Amino acid sequence: MFTLTSPSPQPARARRLVAPAAFAAGATIPVGETPQGIALTPDGTHAYVANRGSNTVSVINTATDTVANTIPTGAGPVFVAISPNGSRAYVTIYDDGLLSVIDTASNAIVADIAVGAGATVVAVTPDGTRAYVTRQTTNTVTVIDTATNTVTDTVTVGDGATGVVITPDGTRAYVACLVSDQVDVIDTATNTVTATVPVSTTPILMGVTPDGDHVYVTNVGNATVSVIDTATNTVTATIGVSAQPRFVTVSPDGLHAFVANADPDTVGVIDTATNTLVENIGSGDGPTGIAITPDGTRAYVTNTVSGTVGVMATSVIPDQGSTAGGTTVTLTGHHLANATAVHFGTARAVITANTATSLTATAPAGSGAVPVTVTTPGGTGMLGHFYYRPIPALTGISPAAGPVAGSDQDIVITGRNLTGAIDVRFGPNRAVIQTVSDTQITVRTTGAAAAGTVAVTVVTPGGSAHGLFYTYLDPPTVTDVSPSAGPTSGGTQVTITGTGLDPTDQVTFNGTPAPFTVVTDSILTATSPPSGTEGTVTITVTSPGGTAAGSFTYVSEPA
Repeated sequence: MFTLTSPSPQPARARRLVAPAAFAAGATIPVGETPQGIALTPDGTHAYVANRGSNTVSVINTATDTVANTIPTGAGPVFVAISPNGSRAYVTIYDDGLLSVIDTASNAIVADIAVGAGATVVAVTPDGTRAYVTRQTTNTVTVIDTATNTVTDTVTVGDGATGVVITPDGTRAYVACLVSDQVDVIDTATNTVTATVPVSTTPILMGVTPDGDHVYVTNVGNATVSVIDTATNTVTATIGVSAQPRFVTVSPDGLHAFVANADPDTVGVIDTATNTLVENIGSGDGPTGIAITPDGTRAYVTNTVSGTVGVMATSVIPDQGSTAGGTTVTLTGHHLANATAVHFGTARAVITANTATSLTATAPAGSGAVPVTVTTPGGTGMLGHFYYRPIPALTGISPAAGPVAGSDQDIVITGRNLTGAIDVRFGPNRAVIQTVSDTQITVRTTGAAAAGTVAVTVVTPGGSAHGLFYTYLDPPTVTDVSPSAGPTSGGTQVTITGTGLDPTDQVTFNGTPAPFTVVTDSILTATSPPSGTEGTVTITVTSPGGTAAGSFTYVSEPA
């Protein structure tokens, strides 16, 4: 079962490949061990971080981006929610089965509410009167009266209740059930499940738009985000993201959803108008939790592996694009009304929309990293930086073939200018990005409709790259082994008949490699290795398309 601990283990080499674009100008704040959930107070002055590995909650002063307080907790704090008035922080204590209540004025725990083992995520109603706590090890959600800090109800949902969000009007709670592959909808007036929404594989965590019209669900099993229309409780879009997506949150203006991708160390940015991934921003080691400041200009991201919180500028989204220009960029800030000019470096951009807190512009052509400035009747101010990315190029792929059903084997694509890769396609099929550097992308394939050779496409902020090919192979089959028996001393030449044998990589007898020769796609010969005992063993034929098995019987020589 998936739990909110550290991301799945990766080789050390894979953990340092990302070029952190947006984090270059932000702070990195050391906190406790294995930080996971993070929440900001309504005024944005403090962030509360649950450090599962050190059994503490760190309190960050966002004015100085330093830890102002460290609060000891029970075993396994994993998630934090703040009351609407900012007076309380609610922390789920996974291992001890508690919901701890912190007075944010004194930063002291004022109550520990027993909810049962596996307490995972907590959400507070907009009026602050109730808290809903999922228990991942069960199929229940616990309802707490925040005035008395007592459990008032238990709601049965699907198996593996993990993420929970409450709509802005407070009428419904959406619960991600990772074992059942569904999202259950709770009517908060009656605390009953009124709808069940099938989503993708292993849904875990969720974010809701400020207008309550959509819920975004991360599916860790196939690295996607499902978009639920809350009016119809149906999935209206499924968006491919990078490996091991964790928390997802929607910006205060509702224009973007931010997804922490734990394996490639990135934060994916989704345009909520088109439900497309527009950017992957380099992050720290193992990004998991994410919270956006009330003004939408910064994101605080917990880096579970490195024990830090990174501060990411979100005032320029996306903050990467082609040197040829043409990228649509949203700028977020204050006092932006009646803007007369936007410049990317010295080049003037075209303004397409403008309000007091945001504007949309089309990036001009340029190169390198440039400041983005906005001019209004009140003066000129810098909102952030924009990174021009050159056109990518591909030079190699290994392995260049694999099973038509897809696999968990890492495929390495080499080239240049690959930083910030957004999408990798094998023909029409999406590959899941595992790691990224400027010269290398590691991916895993999803299944294809049929065997065959397809073109490989890599999309980055700088453009698209082509020129490589990948072959989907049907798995081999073994229909006959002749002769089917031989002496334990080995040396029997065996003819194996079947299909898809031409790309065979290995033949083994009971796990022992045997010398072999491919004759045709339907015939190969192998020489049986010695065996210490009599009996029937499995012959395994392995190719990039999969494996096939036959049998061979070892017989002792007469004496």
